Amino acid sequence: MCERPIGSAITPDGEAISYDTRGTLMTRRTRGSPYAPQDAADTEAMLAAVGADSEEDLFDIPESVRFDGAFDIDARSERAVRRQVERTLGRNDDLTEFMGRGHYDHYVPALVDDLSSRQEFLTSYTQYQPEVAQGFLQALFEYQSMLVELTGLGVANCSMYDAASALGEAATLSQRVRSVSGDRILVPDQLRDGKREVLEQYAAGPDLRVESYPTAAGTVDVDGLAAALDDDAAMVYAENPTVCGAVEESLDAVGELADDHDALFVLGSDPVALALLERPADVGADVVVGEASALGVGSAYGMGMGIFATREEYLRQVPGRLVGVSGDATGRRAFTLTLQTREQHIRKERATSNICTNQAWVALRTAIHVATLGPDGLVDLAEDCVRLAADLADRLDDVSGVIAPVHDRYHFREFQAKTDQPAAAVASDLEAEGFAVHVVGDHRIQVCVTDANEPEMDRFVDAVAEVA
Repeated sequence: MCERPIGSAITPDGEAISYDTRGTLMTRRTRGSPYAPQDAADTEAMLAAVGADSEEDLFDIPESVRFDGAFDIDARSERAVRRQVERTLGRNDDLTEFMGRGHYDHYVPALVDDLSSRQEFLTSYTQYQPEVAQGFLQALFEYQSMLVELTGLGVANCSMYDAASALGEAATLSQRVRSVSGDRILVPDQLRDGKREVLEQYAAGPDLRVESYPTAAGTVDVDGLAAALDDDAAMVYAENPTVCGAVEESLDAVGELADDHDALFVLGSDPVALALLERPADVGADVVVGEASALGVGSAYGMGMGIFATREEYLRQVPGRLVGVSGDATGRRAFTLTLQTREQHIRKERATSNICTNQAWVALRTAIHVATLGPDGLVDLAEDCVRLAADLADRLDDVSGVIAPVHDRYHFREFQAKTDQPAAAVASDLEAEGFAVHVVGDHRIQVCVTDANEPEMDRFVDAVAEVA
């Protein structure tokens, strides 16, 4: 009988060795890993297959950032490190932001931090073992249920990376759920650059074309969209509110146009706006994507948490994971990961998505925040977003040299304002006064107000009056 190796080790020289039951050396490798074994011949064959001469050729790392074997960091005590970090962070500008365009800051109750920091939540990565993760699975199920209620659609997954990746997943979904040969993804011409770039990355795989349709006064130009649509359209994307904060008034028309051409209608929004604006299902939306991090996370400068909800008929094509309700052996209600399409585990070649984490902890925070607000509190917050934007626009419009809002529309959280002075100069002067705004044109800035920066509105108006 042949002996099987029962142990392995890595020597100080980097050799991988294994032993049999009697401790006899069986194999010795100077390359590779005991966990991903390959010898020199394997490496040479793989390099030949991809047309590379060496492993170094697989990477394009600029010389300026290559690791040269030394970090050049002097050893310091813990106290010295803390002081150095504090000095470094102290150089940050202390600005009050009136910025939005997809990243919104709302007050996050202390309860969210307290509950989400419990170790059973904070240390759990993926809830593969339902018998030990019932609490977390239930919280994710409640999160999904909240999105279903807000969107009116039948299915919501337990979160995505961010709004941009959710939009990209919707584009690939359009190729799987519609009986069309179209390859055109139509988006508004004012779509934020970063979101469009992510969408184009997703579209490159299935050879989809991302094209723009016109907008007017901050919302969809329905006639322009109709002219852009044909039978090659696979998906139409619109936002409510739009990137400039305007409330979209023509969603019914957009939905009808998409349906007439058998294109998927995808709507971008967020949980706060969904509490007040038209339900996506009522205007014909097939998919809702967006950013949920406005609740539970706040302005996190890079961290997002995307939402993805769709019709129940597309259940088997939903990216990411779904938490469902089942029953245990005693008949009690139990929660489990019902669907995990992102890997297909044993059929990876048939995977419908490459999403490989589900942002579970961030989704948990959003669920706790929504539950803390309750239905009435969520609506109140949404109404404040309309009231505060209208109030601030009126006050800025009274400032000499400023016209606000630019678009004759209802606005949610944010709006654009025209300035007689160059917008870049106005923004720079406002920065010197301690405020930050977006520059969106030669003579146009964008201003966002929520409950988080509302206490600074008076000072902000005074600063605009001073610099404009």
